[in-house]
Amino acid sequence: MALVTVRRAAGSAGGPAAEEDVPRRGQLQRRQSFVVVKGAALLLPAEEPPEAEAEPGPAVPAPAPPCAAPGQQEQHLELMMRLLRPQDAIRLAVRLESARPRRLRYLLVVRPEERGAEGQTALLGVDFPHEGAASCTLGMVLPLWSDTQVFLDGDGGFSVTSGGQTRIFKPISVQTMWAVLQELHRACGEAAHGGHIPGGPALAWARHYAAAVASEQSCINEWQAMADLESVRPGSPTLPAPGPAAPELTEQAVRAMLRDVMATADLESVTSKEVRTELERRMGHSLAQHKDFIDNEMLLVLAQMDRPSRIFPHLYLGSEWNAANLEELQQNRVTHILNVAREIDNFFPALFTYMNVRVYDEDTAQLLPHWNDTFLFLSDVRARRGRVLVHCRMGLSRSAATVLAYAMKEFGWPLERALRHVRRCRPGVVPNPGFMRQLDFYQGILQASRHSSLWEPKAAERAVEPDKGREAAPGDEGGRSLSPQPLGPAEASGHLAGLGVSGAPRRPRISLRAVMRSISQMEPPELPEEPLDGEACPPTGV
Repeated sequence: MALVTVRRAAGSAGGPAAEEDVPRRGQLQRRQSFVVVKGAALLLPAEEPPEAEAEPGPAVPAPAPPCAAPGQQEQHLELMMRLLRPQDAIRLAVRLESARPRRLRYLLVVRPEERGAEGQTALLGVDFPHEGAASCTLGMVLPLWSDTQVFLDGDGGFSVTSGGQTRIFKPISVQTMWAVLQELHRACGEAAHGGHIPGGPALAWARHYAAAVASEQSCINEWQAMADLESVRPGSPTLPAPGPAAPELTEQAVRAMLRDVMATADLESVTSKEVRTELERRMGHSLAQHKDFIDNEMLLVLAQMDRPSRIFPHLYLGSEWNAANLEELQQNRVTHILNVAREIDNFFPALFTYMNVRVYDEDTAQLLPHWNDTFLFLSDVRARRGRVLVHCRMGLSRSAATVLAYAMKEFGWPLERALRHVRRCRPGVVPNPGFMRQLDFYQGILQASRHSSLWEPKAAERAVEPDKGREAAPGDEGGRSLSPQPLGPAEASGHLAGLGVSGAPRRPRISLRAVMRSISQMEPPELPEEPLDGEACPPTGV
């Protein structure tokens, strides 16, 4: 993940602003900063008001480590922004699969930044003839009206139906799929709330883009394709059909191993079909009949991995996406950020107090030498009654090991107890074997230090049992399971039948709204606020 800052050229699609309209020109041509991963670019909130743009330079200070954004992707962003009116912004750019190997396709979620157009969104399809192309063209425009519906297609893609038009999109990876579905869910909710009826006065600005469609006909045909796009991907290896076991048993087995598959995969590079192929390899039979179920479960797992987990009242454990989400950081009242990754930027150095531990997620990486400093940093946050986000790339290994080390020293817990609590709050936590060996060694250091005159029982002075002494089974938080729960039949299926290949039986589709409703029901209760003076510490040695 990296930062990209783009400044609009004077010759954007909407034309240059008048010389005398300096404030407006500064507003419309201000810099925009994006967080960039493989195949996706998400607009970052501005750190300064548009009027403050007098000095050239990046909107977000560049980080010290040399973690530059991919050059081609940065160029693609700049070229795509030239297609936009000056008053519009790309909220999210997602790369899609293409039927032709050399051709690149992006789906843009675009919103105007002008008064009277709040909550209005349109999807734009952009075509590049090849990776290094010096220009791009518009091939598709789809305004999002109040009747917009989004359905999963059961193979890592989704369809969007709005104003009587339906388009099918297949992002290039699981992570990009999740990013665009979140943005679409927000946009659909705003369109419904605003009552943007097809044919009404809203979204008149989208006609500008409809008139600017200029891609060649083969590209336009691909945007309009209604067939199941599985043919874009190579077919799965021939596997035997499952035995006579009940579908429920197969789904239980899938759910049991899906989290492990996703925790070990690069979600920015693999598609959901590749995840399903790995599940089929492990189970030894085809899962084609369970595609919808797997897609649904995958989104539930992603939702848990994507949101930060509140481990203690003052400490969140999360991913790089959480570290780049300014709105979420502010909602959680985060004041400090501990970045336990070598390859990830500090996104808002002007807004938060950062500490960096620059290591890769490798068995040979040395975290133990940093744990005294990270303990002091986290303890200081608590003493100041602040809140801290501890993150690495996915919030499962490097940052999780650091939080475990902190819990062991702060509360006097053995490793097993600390691991049980952290996994209860964030079920996917799996420090790599090298970090687990270091944690075991660290446990010995702490145990030895308790018998020396240098040990100060800080836990006995000011710590509090996060779960107030209640022993709960792993995965339980306040009596409620954090493991993904299957949707009921009524929620798992949309109200419309799926569009199958001609002659094939129709199958129910999963509505994005139903998935998000299920995700919202997974939200665990918050841990108690900061402990009152005099509360007892958690017992040690449990």
